[in-house]
Amino acid sequence: MSPADTSALAAVAGLLACPECALELEPRDRVLRCGHGHSFDIAKQGYVSLLTGASTKMTGDTAAMLDARATFQGGGHFAPIAAATAQAVGPDAHAPGTVLEVGAGTGYYLAGALDAAPSTLGIALDVAKPAAKRCARAHPRAASVLADAWRGLPVRDGTLRAVLSVFAPRNPAEVARVLTADGRFVVATPTERHLRELIGPLGMVTVDPDKDRRLDTTMSGHFTVVDRVLVEYPMKLTRADVANVVGMGPSAHHTTTDDTRTALQDPTEVTASVLISTYHQT
Repeated sequence: MSPADTSALAAVAGLLACPECALELEPRDRVLRCGHGHSFDIAKQGYVSLLTGASTKMTGDTAAMLDARATFQGGGHFAPIAAATAQAVGPDAHAPGTVLEVGAGTGYYLAGALDAAPSTLGIALDVAKPAAKRCARAHPRAASVLADAWRGLPVRDGTLRAVLSVFAPRNPAEVARVLTADGRFVVATPTERHLRELIGPLGMVTVDPDKDRRLDTTMSGHFTVVDRVLVEYPMKLTRADVANVVGMGPSAHHTTTDDTRTALQDPTEVTASVLISTYHQT
């Protein structure tokens, strides 16, 4: 296998911070190195690992979960969510700058935001190595970084114009640190109606109806919500689609047997319901 293109990593290297000493990183061949001599090899798949120290407690998604997610996303079922997320990153699609997605997974939402903003660069950050490999080929302007957001984002202070968190954990203090003064934090969360037709029959993980209030509480002290958009629509899902939507998230560990899935109509109408919240720094 030939080495992957590393131009996206080279383009954003100056925004990345060494996880050992916080100095900015510089690209040299297939290595990122800081002024103190700490160096990080770029993997042949095109991502760089900025995980250091003891093993992270975060496991991230498995390769099988990411395969299911990529197949489901490739079917266009979540395209309206991706479009609304990209719009929230705005307002100027031609503004230069860099957008980071935390818990990027397949890089699907970051790629959508970059497609809508031709002058913008992207950083896809995930703690799972299978995700980092996928994200390295998600978009020509997306750099892929393996890192644990809960330990701290390996990004210099005040350098990003937007951060995305789509169905992913959040670290508000770190996001506030890396955003510019007028930067945006765009968070997509499922409502209690999301996939409701599948939750009961398949024993999927439910959504806390108080999730929005708890989200704003965790953001307080760092961010204030400035906009909210509800994206809700019906999807026609085949049994294969249902298997993928179950297998791509935490419900993969909690659902009932395949026999229950085959009892569903084919196709089945399923609700997509996601809230896109945009925050500015307090």
